[in-house]
Amino acid sequence: MLDKLEAINAKFNDIGVSLTNPDVVSDQKKFMALSKEYSKLEKIVKKHQAYKKCLDSLAFAKEVLKEEQDEELRDLAKADITPLEEEKEALEDEIQQMLIPKDPQDEKNVVLEVRAGTGGDEASIFVGDLVRMYIKYCEKHGWKVEMLSTNEGTSGGYKEAILQISGEDVYGTMKYESGVHRVQRVPATETQGRVHTSAATVAAMPEAEEIDFELKESDVKMETSRSGGAGGQNVNKVETKVQLTHVPTGVVVVCSMDRTQLGNRIRAMEMLRSKLYEEEVRKHEDAIASQRKTLVSSGDRSAKIRTYNWPQGRITDHRIGKTMYNLDAFINGDLQEMIDALMFAENAEKMKAGQN
Repeated sequence: MLDKLEAINAKFNDIGVSLTNPDVVSDQKKFMALSKEYSKLEKIVKKHQAYKKCLDSLAFAKEVLKEEQDEELRDLAKADITPLEEEKEALEDEIQQMLIPKDPQDEKNVVLEVRAGTGGDEASIFVGDLVRMYIKYCEKHGWKVEMLSTNEGTSGGYKEAILQISGEDVYGTMKYESGVHRVQRVPATETQGRVHTSAATVAAMPEAEEIDFELKESDVKMETSRSGGAGGQNVNKVETKVQLTHVPTGVVVVCSMDRTQLGNRIRAMEMLRSKLYEEEVRKHEDAIASQRKTLVSSGDRSAKIRTYNWPQGRITDHRIGKTMYNLDAFINGDLQEMIDALMFAENAEKMKAGQN
């Protein structure tokens, strides 16, 4: 581990020098890429420095205990050793987690699709709850959220909602949300007071960039229609709603959130590129499943991953068997404890696979 850390430290210093090079500074793309890598390595380097300081302090305390005759100094050394050994162990665990190779997609922004499943109107209401939950979670992280497309439910919520989330390591966090989310509660539409079970499907897709996936204009068919809405001068008069079809694959996306046709077309192209890119990523993952896929983030959209039980106020994540009893806080965006547990479980799997 120490050899790896020294190599990372050397690379960090080299990048620091490169970032002062006028040729690099003038190349915006290269400068941005190096700055991003520098920032990522800096976290490991700082942890390495803390680890070295801890080792030095521990070695000094042990040396005092071994060589010193003064009982007062020996007692002070003894008192230092236990917390320093605990700190050393904790730092080693943290560093090992940081050294696990990351999925190259983790740093990307996300296109998040939330769709109503079984349960009729209640499923749409649940989609609305999930969308608000994710928006609040993103706000806590300082991430930017944009609604790309919505299809409202007849009794509230959404039959479908598509969000674009931008920020640091968004996909690396949101990928754990992909799958079927199940809700158990008495719906607002229920008159008998019976608990119903409904479902929604969440798909977190890494946002594609131009360099990731080449989308040919000639392969895209565009259709326009009038946007529905709550009224106003332009509603139902101007064809601003855009539907794009990728002819070779039949993939369709719709965007109507912008007031202009051009704005919706630009957003729809981003959505289409991300969808097609995700399919390429999925094919790649299937080809190297033993190396990349884990139980925690398999990307299987049909897998039931989590249950939200309102009568008992609990959330259960079925992938790791973790149950929490803070449903009100959770549905208001307090997801971090669950996501941390999922990350830890996945990293444990990766470490175990690396040892085999």
